[in-house]
Amino acid sequence: LKGPAAAALVQRERGVGCGGFVGAADRSSSELLRLRAGLVYFPLCPPRLHDVPSQQLRPAPETARGLPGASAEEAGALGGRDRSPVFQGAGCQVYDLGDLKFTPVPNDELYNNLVKHPRSVGLASQVLADTVNEAVAAGHSCITIGGDHSLALGSISGHTRQYPDLCVIWVDAHADINTPLTTPSGNLHGQPVSFLLRELQDKVPLLPGFSWLKPCISRSDIVYIGLRDVDPAEHYILKNYGIQYFSMRDIDHFGIQKVMERTFEHLLGRAQRPIHLSFDIDAFDPVLAPATGTPVLGGLTYREGMYISEEIHNTGLLSAVDLVEVNPLLGASQEEVNATSNLAVDVIATCFGQTREGAHIRFDELPTPSSPDESDSEEQVRM
Repeated sequence: LKGPAAAALVQRERGVGCGGFVGAADRSSSELLRLRAGLVYFPLCPPRLHDVPSQQLRPAPETARGLPGASAEEAGALGGRDRSPVFQGAGCQVYDLGDLKFTPVPNDELYNNLVKHPRSVGLASQVLADTVNEAVAAGHSCITIGGDHSLALGSISGHTRQYPDLCVIWVDAHADINTPLTTPSGNLHGQPVSFLLRELQDKVPLLPGFSWLKPCISRSDIVYIGLRDVDPAEHYILKNYGIQYFSMRDIDHFGIQKVMERTFEHLLGRAQRPIHLSFDIDAFDPVLAPATGTPVLGGLTYREGMYISEEIHNTGLLSAVDLVEVNPLLGASQEEVNATSNLAVDVIATCFGQTREGAHIRFDELPTPSSPDESDSEEQVRM
């Protein structure tokens, strides 16, 4: 199980765009995204949708680590590190609440002799949903770091409790829209969207541990970007339910600029609303992001991935981000681990204001030289 992993809350300290990244000041450290469970805060740009007063949140005590399938080293890599130097120059505050605490479910039997860890994933997702809901209700935005993409069950459902009209941009090589009855693998990280869509409510059975979860978005509320590995049942759902998606072939054909224009037209054409970005690192080509679970050739370039994040940031509507599937255990070398984690950091930083021209502190005006201490004539006499 690599299920729901971490939630990060973003507090606004002042109304300026802030650049930065999750983790410590050392960007090159592979420890940056090794966790399976952690809670941190991240800076946000000025809101355009709402102005909820931020409340001061205190760091929570350290909780038990060790989701099934995650070592203590992985689970705690983001915990206990001082991130404040990264953001002080940008006028931002960072809060680390440590790991989310999940209660292990013993004897978590397969559902239908196929679907794996339903109770563990369901109950952990509920904890994550409650946390995201509380964060957004307090006026923050939320970054959820994985772990695999099943965590979107919790992050999106928790987010919609505060903003039921939100929209989702799902950047991924995979559609993750199999149902428990169509999944070829039984992995819940290939199924989260089917649980979230209202149109599929009658196609998804009630799994043990999932009684709390209700469909919360419609087919018109989601757009996929970067698809290139879609199962037969998923392809049927996308086509027959009219779900908007842009495959890598579409990106090749239209270009990433046109893809983003059409994405915003579809999601925001009638009204502005909060954006939930759910970004799987395997959307990138595996040459760039090798340390991930299901790499697929022919993915996004670095420039395409950063452009997606930049354009979403520029809307001023970004309210939550998932960043999933960074798995250092699958890197063949430390260089592969560093490359993948640094790429994930760049995605998050770009979502919150870092640009390829550089991320800078607020600068309002150039200094003006002060009056000289002495006149030219006085200076000549002195000389």
